Amino acid sequence: MIDTNVVIDTLGNVMPQNVKQKVLQMPPIISAVTYMEALGWHQATPSQLRILHKFMDVATILPIEQPVIETTVWLRQQKKIGLGDAIIAATAIVYNKVLVTRNISDFKSISGLIVFNPWE
Repeated sequence: MIDTNVVIDTLGNVMPQNVKQKVLQMPPIISAVTYMEALGWHQATPSQLRILHKFMDVATILPIEQPVIETTVWLRQQKKIGLGDAIIAATAIVYNKVLVTRNISDFKSISGLIVFNPWE
């Protein structure tokens, strides 16, 4: 499952080519939060927004259903974590997906979450 920062970094051309190649080979699976965050990217150019919409058209968007809500609440009770990151982490846990992100520190020590940093 691809985190928002990876989607935006890919479109913003701020990632090295070898990292971009890894990301482009991954299935386009995102959380509903990533959908909202990426399309709400305030610095996106019209061209980047067109590409984002094309990406969203083919992406699998994992919904925020009751198990995700309950896991989000549990995560926020256990650890100081922002709501968006908690929902993204809970979505990855509930749907049994690896979270692809460069923000490893945002998700460290979350039990049951597997994180992959394509920059490493």
